[in-house]
Amino acid sequence: MGRVRAINLNGFGGPEVMEWAEAPDPTPGHGAVLIEVAAAGVNRADLLQRQGFYPPPAGASEILGLEVSGVIAEVGDGVHDWHVGDRVCALLSGGGYAERVVVPATQLLPVPDELDLGAAAGLPEVAATVWSNLVTTAGMHAGQLVLIHGGGSGIGTHAIQLAVSRGARVAVTAGSQRKLERCEELGASVLINYREKDFVAAIRAEKSSAGHPGADIILDNMGASYLPRNVEALAEHGHLVVIGMQGGVNGELNLAALLGKWGSIHANNLRKRPATGNHSKAAVITDLIQHVWPLIADGTIVPVIHAELAIEDAPEAHRMLDSSDTFGKVILRVREF
Repeated sequence: MGRVRAINLNGFGGPEVMEWAEAPDPTPGHGAVLIEVAAAGVNRADLLQRQGFYPPPAGASEILGLEVSGVIAEVGDGVHDWHVGDRVCALLSGGGYAERVVVPATQLLPVPDELDLGAAAGLPEVAATVWSNLVTTAGMHAGQLVLIHGGGSGIGTHAIQLAVSRGARVAVTAGSQRKLERCEELGASVLINYREKDFVAAIRAEKSSAGHPGADIILDNMGASYLPRNVEALAEHGHLVVIGMQGGVNGELNLAALLGKWGSIHANNLRKRPATGNHSKAAVITDLIQHVWPLIADGTIVPVIHAELAIEDAPEAHRMLDSSDTFGKVILRVREF
């Protein structure tokens, strides 16, 4: 077996445990393709895995990285719709911080000619997360008020644009005036500095699609620490969708408050979805190609990139993503095409 280079972990811990070194060269099996990686997106899940808190699913690569862009170098048996030389980006269960990665063909997305491969690396994870949670799970539609916590994150910047494109009204929380201004440029209209304002009071001052106080949908990256206040901020028949646990894992839920609003709480994990079948990664990718990728191609939705670093600088990229100054995605460039 040949060798390639990848980011290996020398144990779990801080960014310094990552090392750009040799790794086994992957080979595509049935229904998969081999990608020569141009760039990899950095996600908060990568930071958790590096620290030992988020192991990959059974059978997935131990190498960090949940999304890449690049060029197809080889196709496995049973792959008919993709060809060597195609520019693609891909949703992964792991393995993206490497020169080459194998991915099921059902998790590939085409990269529009006008889009740089580096920027494309920041799309698959956020697009799949936002669509599957806001649209598939919460049923987002025109006229609704959608609260997006962490509006300046990679997820947040994409969610703002998708919600606006579907006719929703967007509220965001962020920790600085500059971030709020940039969220406004993307289409957010209710701007809440969580360091200065109570987001519950700010959202309860707004009206849902049915005219009730509060948000129709809340997309939450905080988890436990925001749980009681998120329920309070929901409108009647509202949906709280939890996608992160930056604020902890154990929270207190006032069931009477939730029942009184006919509300619902959903918690979803993209990485552990099955590859195919109901609620699978393949199903999400199919939806993205049909509904979101035309908006990527015509520039309605654009990837928001904070910085692009060389793959050897992965430790600095992790420190950057963990900084409150970061707005949008951090990208690791592996090679130029």
